[in-house]
Amino acid sequence: MVLSNADRAEVLIRALPYIQKYSNKIIVVKYGGNAMINEDLKKAVMGDLVLLSLIGIKVVLVHGGGPEINDMLKRVGKKSEFVNGLRVTDEETVDIVQMVLAGKVNKSLVNLLQNTGGKAIGLCGADGHLIEAKQLDPQLGYVGEITKVDTTPITDLLEKGYIPVVSTVGCDSEGNVYNINADTAAARIAGELKAESLISMTDIAGILRDKDDVNTLIPKILASEAPQLMREGIISGGMIPKVECCIEAIRRGVKKVFIIDGRVPHSIIIETLTDEGIGTMFVGAEA
Repeated sequence: MVLSNADRAEVLIRALPYIQKYSNKIIVVKYGGNAMINEDLKKAVMGDLVLLSLIGIKVVLVHGGGPEINDMLKRVGKKSEFVNGLRVTDEETVDIVQMVLAGKVNKSLVNLLQNTGGKAIGLCGADGHLIEAKQLDPQLGYVGEITKVDTTPITDLLEKGYIPVVSTVGCDSEGNVYNINADTAAARIAGELKAESLISMTDIAGILRDKDDVNTLIPKILASEAPQLMREGIISGGMIPKVECCIEAIRRGVKKVFIIDGRVPHSIIIETLTDEGIGTMFVGAEA
């Protein structure tokens, strides 16, 4: 379908209240899942971020890179091990994690944003000691628990009109590097920035009352309601830690957190600049 000029104008006019609402505010996007692997979806995500930046919204991109890490470990003949969903990270593995996340993945995203018309600079948690961490659990090796976030490198870049692209490795005062869960890092960074919203891209439509029926999507959940939904099994499995990160972000001052389907092209724009929205929104109190 080809839109007429009048239709295009109508789309822009309908987006205007949302553009005004988010103008000069910070949005943190946690990027992962299928949207990070599929090249067409990746281009759509980068286009969304550049558009938001160009209309005056301060965008921060926080990314993981599990599939790329798995691929590199396989290439060097190292088996991936997980405990409770977290990667067991020995000394050799943490070097590979740092190389893949802070090098390959981070720089490819920066390059793609630049080629899409944006201004982007890559950071990792060790830059400016943005993410300080300690060992989470000895059996996991160099998996980190965040102890402190200094957002100065991020805010400096935002003030200069850049999109900061943050890879989730952390460090400590002794020079150790840690693998940090991307959902945890995004929630903490968004909280420290007092972001207007955190958008978490996943491979599901959002929180469903019936996991097999997309028509049972829950569009809005109060943070106080989440524990009951967990007890009922509506929020279960791998979604529990993601939702816990959403609640943590709200507790730290983020106004709204969205879990959206990154498999839908332009899902970030649909959530941010339209009446319909997409996915599930978490808020601290009834709005």
